[in-house]
Amino acid sequence: MLEFRSVSKTYRDGTVAVEDFSRTVPAGTITVLLGSSGCGKTTLLRMVNRMVEPTSGSIHVDGRAVSAEDPVRLRRSIGYVLQAGGLLPHRDVLDNVATVPVLDGVGRRQARHAASELLERVGLDPALGRRYPGQLSGGQQQRVGVARALAADPDVLLMDEPFGAVDPIVRRELQDELSRLQRELRKTVLLVTHDVDEAFRLGDDVVVLQQGGRIAQAGTPAELLAAPADDFVRQFIGADRHERRIHEQEVGGRRILVDGAGRPIGVLEGSP
Repeated sequence: MLEFRSVSKTYRDGTVAVEDFSRTVPAGTITVLLGSSGCGKTTLLRMVNRMVEPTSGSIHVDGRAVSAEDPVRLRRSIGYVLQAGGLLPHRDVLDNVATVPVLDGVGRRQARHAASELLERVGLDPALGRRYPGQLSGGQQQRVGVARALAADPDVLLMDEPFGAVDPIVRRELQDELSRLQRELRKTVLLVTHDVDEAFRLGDDVVVLQQGGRIAQAGTPAELLAAPADDFVRQFIGADRHERRIHEQEVGGRRILVDGAGRPIGVLEGSP
């Protein structure tokens, strides 16, 4: 379990990035921090592994305050996936994935073998392990980034706009891959995004943030859509957009779901 207790962050120039944020991320779930640029979501994420230190308040992982942990050991124990992958360009893919286990004392040969198995787990051909990051597509690099984050088998996984640098088709594939991995591994995931559709596809719990890391509303995607707390949330999640309004039509004897603009989006189960 990951817990924020009245966490605030004010930078030296007086900028208030986060103000009195409290939230629990239940174990084995995906919690999404959703908000526009500058709302404090990445600051919150980076305070978990002490890349940023809070001005006040505390963050706890399984009941232990992260401030009491050695920062280096803490970061090795928490998976971290960046938007651009963050891979080391001078190391091949297997060595990138094996980075943390080797630093923790696992033999290089053993770590590379485990890395090869992880590549398969994230949907990559293990033969790619001998390539360098620059020889991979953007989607492949992001999958390697996920594999590297999982290499030390962390309980907590931090993901900062993990699929924002790839095209929409690849992004959808990577989202599906993360959903599959989460069903298998049940990590405690804190994911940052500004993309509402991504938040609703992946999040068990979605926290909509305003400036200063203030919680505008939090809940399941269904709860947010069904009952936006105010106009800010309603407009941000697009609760009134045409594509959010779905109705049923019968076409050729089949029941089709159609959005508010008249575009078909799916077929109801049980439709002949």
